[in-house]
Amino acid sequence: VKLQLQKTRYKMELILIAVALAMDSVAVSIASGSKYRNITFPTIIKIAFLFGLFQGLMPLIGYFAGGLFASFVDSIDHYIAFVILCFLGYKMIKEAQEDDFEDEVENLKNKTLLFLAVATSIDALAIGVTFSFQEIDILYAVSLITIITFLLCVIAVYIGKYMGGFLEDKAEYLGGFI
Repeated sequence: VKLQLQKTRYKMELILIAVALAMDSVAVSIASGSKYRNITFPTIIKIAFLFGLFQGLMPLIGYFAGGLFASFVDSIDHYIAFVILCFLGYKMIKEAQEDDFEDEVENLKNKTLLFLAVATSIDALAIGVTFSFQEIDILYAVSLITIITFLLCVIAVYIGKYMGGFLEDKAEYLGGFI
């Protein structure tokens, strides 16, 4: 029973982390939907795919990079993870207060979307480093992050289309608090 509870807790923590990581991408997706109200379904899928791909790819890169020095910091790894997560949460809340979403989405060209996908996934790189300090199934975690980000971004573009910019900063706050 105790092992089953640990597995459930592990899955719930990963889901919360995935949702938190997705919030930058969700905010940009809402902005995209609100700015481009005639956005097509293939474009929505392209946006969600790129954001999901980079949100999943960055923790993988961070995991392997962190693995290079994880053995050196084994005794303090939980403190490092705590500090990184607190810093990222603070950063997301601060970014939500800046209210610059209209500037983030100037156009939906591939180059712009690629830049936004990388920019919104930098936090995920740091999370990947914290994953390297833990016993974690990285492929499961990366898959979960990718899928959750993809789905939330599809939904977010539609929300942006119909609700405008009202929810953009709320997504950033939610991610920071999680």
